[in-house]
Amino acid sequence: MNTGPRLDWKPADVPGEVDWPIQDIARMTGTTSRTLRHYEHIGLLAPSRTGFNGYRHYDADALVRLQRILLLRELGLGLPAIKDVLDRSGGDATGALRTHLGWLRAEQERIGRQITSVTNTLEKLEGGEQLMAEDMFNGFDHTQYKEEVEQRWGANAYAEGDKWWRSMSDDEKSEWQRNMQQLCSDWSAAADRGVDPDSGEAQQLAQRQFDWLAGIPGTPGASRGGPTKEYFVGLGEVYVADPRFAANYGGQAGAEFVRDAITVYAERNL
Repeated sequence: MNTGPRLDWKPADVPGEVDWPIQDIARMTGTTSRTLRHYEHIGLLAPSRTGFNGYRHYDADALVRLQRILLLRELGLGLPAIKDVLDRSGGDATGALRTHLGWLRAEQERIGRQITSVTNTLEKLEGGEQLMAEDMFNGFDHTQYKEEVEQRWGANAYAEGDKWWRSMSDDEKSEWQRNMQQLCSDWSAAADRGVDPDSGEAQQLAQRQFDWLAGIPGTPGASRGGPTKEYFVGLGEVYVADPRFAANYGGQAGAEFVRDAITVYAERNL
């Protein structure tokens, strides 16, 4: 079963004139020929040549660019943002990939700390030991996302959100996290039951999501009562594109349910 784009492939070490047909690239990367043609249509990824039968072919340079696209998609960037990043980096594929590698290693390290933190909490709970708050939240430092947030939504969005978060007491932070976790749990439960995104229940959840975002300074539109339509709908796409967000809603299917429900909400209300 296809579970998403594969990032463990690499172009073969072959002469530059060798290329691969679109069907092979789709199979190797876990994407589709339709997606690759869409990338071409929006100017994101051009084939190195088109055969007499109309089939696209991609050389090693095109595959390196495609790998960068898939990496940025995994980080949750939308296609316009990805095109901007690639255009700004120019032909320095090596430097860009080193930057991507740094992001991935930082994320790997953060997840490792979270695993250790949760494992220690479980061991202490099962052993009846005293919990230490400073140990429980190792790996949950929001500042690690500073560069990513600024790249997606601007420096002001991060600065305002960071100021708001630091102004809260430990109890307030814990309460906010519990509310967030409850909302994510309610979304997951509704998705598991096959609730229609257009239903009253799903729309109530979308309203709660809207209100939750409205309470976070730095959210585009929050100062005017709630997130903008563009931001709200775009965030739904991020939930689906980024496995880190999708995990909050029970996985890919849950994230797609959230996206569809908030899209309906946005079309009706924003």
